[in-house]
Amino acid sequence: MGVVEEILLYKKQNGFQILAHYYEEGDIQDIADEIGDSLFLAQKGSQSDKQNIILAGVVFMGESVKLLAPHKRVFVPDVNAGCSLVHGSPEVKFRKWRESFEDAICVTYINSSVKVKALSDIICTSSNAEKIIASIPSGKKVLFAPDQNLGRYLIKKTGREMELWPGSCEVHVLFHAKELDKLIRQNPEAVVIAHPECNDGILSLSHVIGSTSRLLEEVRSNPAKKFIVATEEGILHQMKKVRPDAELIQAPTEAGCGCNQCPYMKLNTLEKILRILKEGVSSAAGTQKLLPEEIFIETEYFEKANLALERMMKVSRGEPIDWNSGISI
Repeated sequence: MGVVEEILLYKKQNGFQILAHYYEEGDIQDIADEIGDSLFLAQKGSQSDKQNIILAGVVFMGESVKLLAPHKRVFVPDVNAGCSLVHGSPEVKFRKWRESFEDAICVTYINSSVKVKALSDIICTSSNAEKIIASIPSGKKVLFAPDQNLGRYLIKKTGREMELWPGSCEVHVLFHAKELDKLIRQNPEAVVIAHPECNDGILSLSHVIGSTSRLLEEVRSNPAKKFIVATEEGILHQMKKVRPDAELIQAPTEAGCGCNQCPYMKLNTLEKILRILKEGVSSAAGTQKLLPEEIFIETEYFEKANLALERMMKVSRGEPIDWNSGISI
């Protein structure tokens, strides 16, 4: 029996659901029950009828599911699957920055640690960020963290001035505007689509800017036959499925290659998923075998981080937010 067959067997036998982000390798996406962006995975994980969740993505994604569904057991295939945005916004520095702006509303991108979420008033994803910003009363000062490129894009889109934390995604900043311009001139018929974590030079050359799910939908619905894609290459796996007739070209780095991968997403493997399926379950005696890949949230951070994340979910559902209660700082 091969690895894929074993995964399918143990997943069913031990009551697991596997969720995968678009940036995972294609073989992982192909064995997942659900594939999507950060918002979609948080929603699906928290609403799942399964008590055991494997989130094939990076650690903060697993933490988000655990915050929304603390009664579930949530695992990530590799505990070292971090994120440059998380690493670039340490709790102590973030707290000092946050406290320097009295009465401000802090909007924090989901690409952040639980400790930083607990210092935030509301979370957003690239899918719902504009809606989140629009929900904040006009008289309130707004802080945005930790991705400054997404923040600048939102300022332009919403017209709302914001103080930005100086962080960035190490993958999206590698796309190079000069090389992209050269590629566009070589492929004038191509539609250029980009994630808002890219820098201004890339975004200014793009026809469509949006979250991974938005970019996938553009490829699905746009009749164009060629697309240049400025985001992590894993999304191309799904794009090829929805548009096998289209030519998909990843945007270039300074080296001129379409070879930009997230090193953290690529730490996850089928073998690591299979190990969790085999070992991360309750025994017949009712005891649970603890694995380092299981997500646990420290009690002191849970309530405030959960509040910030639940606010995001409320806004996404169109529910009103009371901005005068429960502010985290």
